[in-house]
Amino acid sequence: MEEKKTSHLTRLLAAIGLIAAVIVVVVAIGAATSSNDETKGGKQNPARQAQNQPKTNKKKYEVQEGDNLTIISQKTGISVDRLEALNPDLDPQALQPGQELQLR
Repeated sequence: MEEKKTSHLTRLLAAIGLIAAVIVVVVAIGAATSSNDETKGGKQNPARQAQNQPKTNKKKYEVQEGDNLTIISQKTGISVDRLEALNPDLDPQALQPGQELQLR
């Protein structure tokens, strides 16, 4: 009789484990698909759009002492990749105070 109880308990625990595993998979898939930066219709989230807007309307930036591309990117709101694209002859390791970078 005890073997029967153990068998029923084992089957019940297996079913509960299977249900839990399915729930974990569904939640993981839901989280992965909802982490998109874009909403339905291909439009960007308004908060994300504000982040993509440059913080300045200036066309040039003068490098200050201690600046690097990351700091300049944070100050201007223009990505490092974009700064590099706008300034193809730029050597990021050799920025000099007073040097001018194109922002547009």
